Amino acid sequence: MKISALLTGRGNNTLKDKNILPVLGKPLLYYPAMAAKACSLITDFYVSSDDEKILAAAADCGYKKIIRPDELGLPTAQHKDVIIHALSEMKKDGVEPDILVVLLANSGIVKTEWICESIENLINNPNLSASVPVMLEMDNHPYRSKRLREDGCLDTWFDFRGKSISTNRQDLPMNFVLCHNFWTLNLKNSLYSKEEGQQPWSFMGNNIKPIIVKESFDVHTEEDILKTEKWLQLNNISY
Repeated sequence: MKISALLTGRGNNTLKDKNILPVLGKPLLYYPAMAAKACSLITDFYVSSDDEKILAAAADCGYKKIIRPDELGLPTAQHKDVIIHALSEMKKDGVEPDILVVLLANSGIVKTEWICESIENLINNPNLSASVPVMLEMDNHPYRSKRLREDGCLDTWFDFRGKSISTNRQDLPMNFVLCHNFWTLNLKNSLYSKEEGQQPWSFMGNNIKPIIVKESFDVHTEEDILKTEKWLQLNNISY
């Protein structure tokens, strides 16, 4: 199977140049880029961005540049459209992957073993559409969340009439939230499938194998940069 990596990051961010801010002396995107580079299962490496500084930093890590059209560099751009554009450019280069690892440039919380495990999940089970890192989150369980009614009062997201829901989080079904560090796609069953996938990340398809991790976060503030450095040091991540 052809397995490729696609690093994604745009230049128009609230935190200026966040994808290339220094983290332990390297640009932030260096860490997801090199985590994928260290996975022997991946043979091709590409970066998609509208920002030349991001493209150059990724090129230093051995990633081939894909320049996005302007509309895919806007805050309203959807990841699905970015992936589709990148795949079309990769095809021109003679690369048509079966499995695509989509890396997000603003998260350094990535381990090579997670990436390899996600790929192996898809290889070992051809019916899967994706394999992604998730965290167990019980405090902010959807059963405990509220929406705002038109009258300004709170209400449940679900119709619980006739049901009794425990107030104890340990009694509730396990709730997982997706991490935003990388997503590994079996393109035949996800992006290229005629079946509609799970919203809002419909491009992941419907058969998504989780990789349960203890911690994940992406960078939105300067404080997140310091948290990333601490995580990398605690986990002895270096390349």
